[in-house]
Amino acid sequence: MLDSTYKEQLETWDKQYLWHPFTQMQDYIKETPLIIEEGSGVLLKDVDGKEYIDGISSMWCNLHGHRKKEIDDAIKRQLDKIAHTTLLGPSNMPAIELARKLAEIAPKGLTKVFYSDNGSTANEVALKMAFHYWQHKGLKDKTQFVALQYGYHGDTIGTMSVGGIELFHRTFRPLYFKTHFALSPYCYRCPLGKQDKDCALACLEELENILKKHSDHIAAMIMEPLVQGAGGMIVHPKGYLSGARALCKKYNVLCIFDEVLTGFGRTGHMFACLHENAVPDIMALSKGINGGYMPLAATLATEEIYNVFLGEYSELKTFFHGHTYTGNPLGCAAALASLELFEKERIRENLESKIDHLRAGLKRFELLEHVGDIRQCGLIAAIELVKDKSTKEPYPWEERVGIKVCLEARQRGLLLRPLGHILVLMPPLIIEINELDRLLNIVYESLQNVV
Repeated sequence: MLDSTYKEQLETWDKQYLWHPFTQMQDYIKETPLIIEEGSGVLLKDVDGKEYIDGISSMWCNLHGHRKKEIDDAIKRQLDKIAHTTLLGPSNMPAIELARKLAEIAPKGLTKVFYSDNGSTANEVALKMAFHYWQHKGLKDKTQFVALQYGYHGDTIGTMSVGGIELFHRTFRPLYFKTHFALSPYCYRCPLGKQDKDCALACLEELENILKKHSDHIAAMIMEPLVQGAGGMIVHPKGYLSGARALCKKYNVLCIFDEVLTGFGRTGHMFACLHENAVPDIMALSKGINGGYMPLAATLATEEIYNVFLGEYSELKTFFHGHTYTGNPLGCAAALASLELFEKERIRENLESKIDHLRAGLKRFELLEHVGDIRQCGLIAAIELVKDKSTKEPYPWEERVGIKVCLEARQRGLLLRPLGHILVLMPPLIIEINELDRLLNIVYESLQNVV
């Protein structure tokens, strides 16, 4: 526990100097900041010594818990050798070994690994790669993209261009390139007014209409497979993913899967696309790539895409893209240790019972008056709160209902972050059953107290 004077100084500096992401600072500076000092397993501890379950895996990236010895040790060993060296020319051992490992565990055919720093850059690389591919192929008109309503792929200009969340993206619209948005398969709020019994994946027909009409101008479709994260943890119905992939092939459009959130066990499989054996042309990875330890991302591509960029120096076919910390040895060493843990501790095999337990534990929430929908995919869950259950009327943003519930949960020892009126539950994969029960109990009690 910190000295009280220093703690007060930190709180003052936090409000005076820090600009927090996705945070209305006018509200933030009125509150006492939560300052995390340390963590262990699924628990975080603040400067007052109070513990919290990390219910969102430190923004969806922590897999093995905090201070995992094997990852700590891997970073320390690498630090004793070298912390960073450029990949623009030279190579390094951890980057080479990790690239080989990623190619081994990825969906078949994704064998070329391009490193960057985070999910936004991984997707930015994918978009530029897809665009440049068609330019080299001589199809100069293929400069547009297809994405999904409520999709989120990052906060760079390119990834915002394919983002479908109005609240986040409308302000910057004058900066964007052309993107066609297909309806999201958001079953609870079906944009076509369908019910389960008569759905027949009608939203795929709408996607096909876009591709049929514009495929000569479309370079790629980008989508989050199975779960649209920041858009509300929208879980896609069975068959949508494989159907969308098939349409991309049919209309000669590259397929990009954004597995930044869903990759590395979150959905029960190592990668979400494996649930429907749908293999993309390009796949973006980050967040859980090294257990949430360090900034690292990778964009995987097929040999066919890679080969199009090969040529004489004078042909200028080089993929002109890169980052200072591309293939950072510390981040790659951490990733190798994380992937070894999947095998050593049978992480995915042990997930099934936790996934089932979470599903059973969420049942009682269905009876609460203001719970409209409960969605789950693997160890990802969302509780959509509504003002009126019969009409599905959502709470207005300005009522800050999700924030109020999360603040109540914080008082009870659980750290969450909502998506508006949607509560997100995404603990580290190593959470124990008793810890999962405690998490669910806190959420239930917090909901009852607030709404």
